[in-house]
Formats: sequence, structure tokens, C-alpha cells
Amino acid sequence: MFTIEHEFDATIITLVDEGEDGTPPGEDVTVSAFEECITLTQADPRTGEPVQVTLTMGQVRDLLVALDLPEGIYRREG
Repeated sequence: MFTIEHEFDATIITLVDEGEDGTPPGEDVTVSAFEECITLTQADPRTGEPVQVTLTMGQVRDLLVALDLPEGIYRREG
């Protein structure tokens, strides 16, 4: 399940893990899409404190391409 909210300066997507095949659900992940970057935020299950990762738009483009490639080392041109 997920939610989408449009804020003034970002689109916020929350990915809610409901668990699968009897496994307990994981922590929700919040994806905040800004013009210049994407942030991923998830609570650390040990401390409850939020942990945030910031991806540049170049890293996001690399990630999208990488999802369709076999293992290896690649450099995106352009």
C-alpha cells in the first residue's frame, strides 16, 4: 500500500509495508521528491529514530537504469 501527497515544494510518497506470506511488516518508507533531489526516510527499528538518505537526480537516473541491467560496473554517458 502507498499514499501520495503533493506539497508546495515536493511530492511525498509513503510506502507502507503490510508484510507478505506471514512475515511481519517492515518500517514505512517516505520518499520525498524535490526538484533537485530525492530523499528516502525510514525509522531505524532499533532506535525509532528516522534515518534519511539523499539521492541526487543523477543518482536517481542511474538507479532507474540499473534496475534493468545484469550485475557489473557501468558508467552512464551524458
